[in-house]
Parts: sequence; structure tokens; C-alpha cells
Amino acid sequence: MDTKAIGGCAPEAAICARGIARDFEAGQSTIRVLHGIDTDIRSGEMTYVVGESGSGKTTLISIMCGILWPTEGEVKVFGTDIYKLSDTDLVNFRLNNIGFIFQQYNLIPSIDVASNAAVPLIAQGVPREEARERAKVLLDKLNIGNQADKLPRQLSGGQQQRVAIARALVHEPRLVVCDEPTAALDASSGRRVMDLLREVAVAPDRACIIVTHDNRIFDLADRIIVLEDGRVTHDGKEMPDDH
Repeated sequence: MDTKAIGGCAPEAAICARGIARDFEAGQSTIRVLHGIDTDIRSGEMTYVVGESGSGKTTLISIMCGILWPTEGEVKVFGTDIYKLSDTDLVNFRLNNIGFIFQQYNLIPSIDVASNAAVPLIAQGVPREEARERAKVLLDKLNIGNQADKLPRQLSGGQQQRVAIARALVHEPRLVVCDEPTAALDASSGRRVMDLLREVAVAPDRACIIVTHDNRIFDLADRIIVLEDGRVTHDGKEMPDDH
């Protein structure tokens, strides 16, 4: 387990998190859900974060990628202390560096599948038709290229999830953050998604972090971090025997 002092980031760290704690208010009480977590997410690796429901997995990755502020601690993403950025600069940093795959697909219902997948490129100023064509390449790799002109409501849940995955990868972000990316998929589709994540998101200057309960894909991890009650209890290549 990495227990370096705050600021002691490894050179290959895509994410350097030090002393991360997070509190939530519950009525008159304050509940601490993360307790002083120190860890690096290294470039060139696919890192899984696993644990029981309520262990703090989604809270941790939300803090790591600039969605949720920590109560204590600091986070550097590719050397940038993201919580020292202005709100506008943080939004732009996420747009240009991070791809998100959430459990909720958050597709825009009024535009077609290719346009949904192309949203990050369009936001970066890429012409719409060029962005759509680039998105279609990923849709083909995810075996839904024939759905490119349909609206999201015409797709199954698993197909919508693959559109959301294409959207997260289309702008070739340096960091891809996934929350249960295979949850709605059968085994074959899940493997296809993981192969694409490996192809697009894992490189010497890129990293991928995945929250998952899906033991069908545990063998694909380069590293597995286990959380229990907001603390890291395991950090290694394989799942511990007691999980």
C-alpha cells in the first residue's frame, strides 16, 4: 500500500491522492466515508477499485477526477493540483483530460447516437460531421455502428451503455474513469468493452481506473485496490483470497 507523505508523487502517477478524507452531513450528524487515503493511479495501467456497497469507491473516484471536493487532502492529476483550479479551469481540465463512464448513461434524448458519442469533440470545437465520423469508428468497435442514426430511446440499456463508453473515449483522454462499465452487458459485450478500454485508455501516458463488482473481468486488471469502510485494505495485482 502506498503511504507516501502528501506531495510525494511517483513520477509515473496519473493521479496522486494524499490524505483524502470526505465527510457527508446526515441530519445533525457528520459521517466520514473516506479516511485519509494515500494512493497513486499509475499511467500505463488499468486499475480496479473494488469493495462492498458503501465502502467509498464512487466517492473516491469522484474526488480523484474533480467531480467531488475532498474534506481533507489533495489530488494531483498529471501534475495539476485540480482543487486549486478555478471552477472554469477545472471544467476545461476535465474536458481535455478525462473521460467519464458513469452508471447513469446521461445521453441527450433529442440527438442521435453518433452525435451523443461525439459530444466531447464538439465541445472541443471539432466540426460536427468530423466529430460524428470519429465517433462512428468507436461505435463500430463496440458493435453498435448500425445504431448511429437512432435516438437513445430506441436502444436497449446495454446499447445505451456502449454509446456512453464511446462518448468517454472519443476525444482520447489521458485518464478514463469508469463506474461499473460492464454492469448492463453480457459477457461477450463486456469483454469487447474491456478490450477497447485497454486499446484506447492504457498507454505510457494514459491511465484507466475502474470501479466494478464484476468478477468476470477481474483477471484483466493490472492492479486491484480494495476499499473497506473508506480505507484501503489491499493494493496488488490480484484479489485477496478473502474476497
